[in-house]
Amino acid sequence: MILLQSQSRYLLQILTNRVQNIDKGIELDCHWVEFDDVRYHIQASIKNPHLLHLSVSLPTPPPETAFSSGLPLGAIEAIKAAYGNVVHILDPPRDGFNLTVKLNLSKLPPNEETKHGLLVKIASVREVVMGAPLRVILKRLASRSMPSNAGMLVPLVHRPNESFFLMPQFEKATVVFPMRFSDSIDTVLATSFLQEFVEARRTAGLNNAPVYLWSSSPPNELKDAPEQALSANAGFVSFVITPRHVEGKKLDKTVWNLSTFHAYVNYHVKCSEGFMHTRMRRRVESLIQALDRAKPDENANIAAQSKSFKRLSIEASRGNSH
Repeated sequence: MILLQSQSRYLLQILTNRVQNIDKGIELDCHWVEFDDVRYHIQASIKNPHLLHLSVSLPTPPPETAFSSGLPLGAIEAIKAAYGNVVHILDPPRDGFNLTVKLNLSKLPPNEETKHGLLVKIASVREVVMGAPLRVILKRLASRSMPSNAGMLVPLVHRPNESFFLMPQFEKATVVFPMRFSDSIDTVLATSFLQEFVEARRTAGLNNAPVYLWSSSPPNELKDAPEQALSANAGFVSFVITPRHVEGKKLDKTVWNLSTFHAYVNYHVKCSEGFMHTRMRRRVESLIQALDRAKPDENANIAAQSKSFKRLSIEASRGNSH
């Protein structure tokens, strides 16, 4: 199994190259799109090589998800806490984007290891912004403090017009994913994949993993969810998160894994589909080779025909005898 990295590899490459070649002052203007329709745009001018403008567009939120100024709740505070004076938020953001920030590379720490760590964090802006509301709730769970929205269903966006749901409580938090796939083959593979998780959870090495549940019908936690959220052609997945899963450095990893769970499943479904297609093509090729070997050789046929006996009539045989 492959886990998706929190940082954008392309953004990290751009930032690293910019820091290493800051004196060249090359003009920069790049657009790109990553999974779940997260779009990036980064610009830099020759006049101010230390300054970069980074814009991020998030997936379109469904009606039940709460956004504040175009961002998930707590995103502004999370950005300030993660980046300090290196990043300045521009208000309003550029047209077509949810967030625009100005990066001042001259304020990066001089220590190379610390500098690289901060660049990785900047490249993980998606995790910082989209995971902000989930991180706030799980932080309270880690400190075992009673959340203000205990027992209330909290919708969180993770894909265009789709959300997953969080039910915070004092000693645990239940996370529910309605799993939807547009392709019928993907739906069949994903359903089998998700059901296999139930069996894998029972192995001895995963005793400390979160409780995992799958059902074809909505669980009780979604009784107050809007009707459009209850349609899931690959069932519903539930994780039960306890304080030990979000202690210390585990918090960021748990937030990222939950925020990208659907993308993780979709990635492995596509890999499985591609693997099966490859096996099928190899099988067809081997059958074609077997059929080719079964065909008679044309040269052998000609030789056999030249050595074949010619049937003669009685008169012809008597004439040959004389």
